Amino acid sequence: MHLAETQQVTPGRRTQSAVSATPGPHLDPGVPGAPAPWHRVVTLLADIALFIGTRSVWTQAATHHLALAALISLCYASILVAGVLALTVRGTRSLARLDLLVLVTAVTLALCAWALNPNGGDEGALTTQAARELVTGHAVYGQPWPWLFHGTGIALTPTMDGGYDYTYGYPPLAPLLTVPLLWLGHSGAPATAVCVGALIAGTVALWRLLPVPWRSAATLTCLGFGFLSTYARLGYPAVIGLALLIPVAVRWPRTGAGGRLGAAGIARAGCLGAACAAQQLPWFVTPFLLAGIFAVRRGELGGRAAALVVLRIVGIAVTVWLLINTYFIVSGPGRWLAGITLPLTQGAVVHGQGLVDVTLYFTDGSDRIAWYSHASMLLAAALLALFVLFVRRLGPVATVLPWLAFFVATRSQDGYYLLMTPLWLAAAVTAPLPEFERAWQPRPAFPTGPRRRSVRVVAVALLFTPALVSAALAVSGRPPLRMEVTALRRAERSAAVVRAMTLTVVNTGGTPLTPHYTLTTGQGMSRYWLLVRGPATIPGHGTASVELRPPDGRFGIPARPGTRIRLRAFTSDPQTLSSRYVTLRGTAP
Repeated sequence: MHLAETQQVTPGRRTQSAVSATPGPHLDPGVPGAPAPWHRVVTLLADIALFIGTRSVWTQAATHHLALAALISLCYASILVAGVLALTVRGTRSLARLDLLVLVTAVTLALCAWALNPNGGDEGALTTQAARELVTGHAVYGQPWPWLFHGTGIALTPTMDGGYDYTYGYPPLAPLLTVPLLWLGHSGAPATAVCVGALIAGTVALWRLLPVPWRSAATLTCLGFGFLSTYARLGYPAVIGLALLIPVAVRWPRTGAGGRLGAAGIARAGCLGAACAAQQLPWFVTPFLLAGIFAVRRGELGGRAAALVVLRIVGIAVTVWLLINTYFIVSGPGRWLAGITLPLTQGAVVHGQGLVDVTLYFTDGSDRIAWYSHASMLLAAALLALFVLFVRRLGPVATVLPWLAFFVATRSQDGYYLLMTPLWLAAAVTAPLPEFERAWQPRPAFPTGPRRRSVRVVAVALLFTPALVSAALAVSGRPPLRMEVTALRRAERSAAVVRAMTLTVVNTGGTPLTPHYTLTTGQGMSRYWLLVRGPATIPGHGTASVELRPPDGRFGIPARPGTRIRLRAFTSDPQTLSSRYVTLRGTAP
């Protein structure tokens, strides 16, 4: 007998089911009563997360801005009080009000951190400069601004051809939004203000759109851990794209339900187009969302009606995207196209926390660097195909799957993974598996019977084989250059300062190579050394002696015992990396 059918009869009382009579944490969050224990835990976790990074902000404020230090101290008090109340309030509505207090505290801390560190990094500086050029009627794309990178904390993006990228390489929405705030100063403050404002607006939107018990999870994910706030203070345009994608991702399987978009659907489509005009990361999640919407609507309405829904979404999104880009397309279509695709074509040096680390740190390089890019594109295509084939199972991970492809890319930086994590939360809460029970799935002609499962596994394996082969080719490549330090010219008064370095370089392959050299003492990429004497291009199977000078005229040998110095040589055509550890006097091997 089903539990719902079991009756409890008490004399003098109405008969009710055992389920409806059971008290506890299953109350409707909107009805006054005891909140669910997990709601308390979510609120408490969000509150605890506000401690992350707050001490360093308070320390900075106490040194230079006492008013902000006092405000941050009040935030500490708010965090402590919220911690007590999260475990003691009795009503669901009271806990919901406490969620609001935690959100306000998080926003206050984010604004304090921006007020203390408004200048940002290279993205903020580039976006602000692009806004200034836009106001004066100058070209935004294809214009190098090397003077922006002379400031403290402004990182360079080295390219494999021995240069650095000094141009703006994002879609134009961020500069357009930055224009009204140029009065904030000549640094990156206008752009960082836009990004911090976008993050706060996105947090509030996600907080408001989620069911009441989950709202503090939005505070936790967007502002609590601190990493998204850091990216916003650096001026990353991706934060703007994230904020615009939040209303798109919340309850996204219901977009176009019944064949009608309605005002909400039109707004979502417009936000999708605007997000794609803010930064390139939304480009990668858009195909998954559109494919998922088509599958859900086709299961509900049929193929023709589902296609019409998706076409309307695409039409609205493209219209908004074109409106934002029109001025730049008309004023310089070639420069505009090269600018918005720059991250895909600039040839930046390999870097990140993914598979490329094998070539960077665990081997001496690879002569097949380009295959990392091939593997990334092939993996993205395979993931999309897998999503379409198994959307009923994979529907909830539409906002997670796209970022797996970056793990095998040449630039597999953690920012590509974590900048869109609030969308993971939105999908987890508002796009659960039951939303995809009736979604349409292609039905390939798999055999029936006991071998059906094994055949499907083989088919999926074949789907990912091209990406795996490409990644294997990249990882198994060998360094094309052998390098040896043959002489060092040191400073007259200090043997620990190198003024010049002579290398013997052997090209082990048959292709002429034009290497660009650098010395690094950590995980990052130092500036290229200057070629003083010797050939720039080393012929196939040739040997050359080259003399290099540090970019600043001097290289200080690290005094710390155990510090290892890595000599690296990049080439751009073909893309290769050759490296080895070198021992200079005063350092350990």
